[in-house]
Amino acid sequence: MVVIVAKSIVKQGKLEAFKALAQEMVEKSREEEGCITYQLYQDIHNDHVMTFIEEWENMKAVEAHQKTEHFERNVPKMKALRHPSSEMTLYKKLT
Repeated sequence: MVVIVAKSIVKQGKLEAFKALAQEMVEKSREEEGCITYQLYQDIHNDHVMTFIEEWENMKAVEAHQKTEHFERNVPKMKALRHPSSEMTLYKKLT
């Protein structure tokens, strides 16, 4: 299993646009083969911190996800709405 934690700090005034793009990502990604879970979370103390937590069966599923139409269309738009300090980490499950 591969777990992805992708944290974004959304720019002021861009939160609703980011959330709209993220909603489509969540809905379409959940339908993909190899997707176990795909969730979006908002920080309780800072509304502008949004974090995707995804679980995929394997790296092959992650790579296929990154080639989907909705990923290639939405991720660059989302990137423009967030600060460069955003981060993404991939984890492999050990136990």
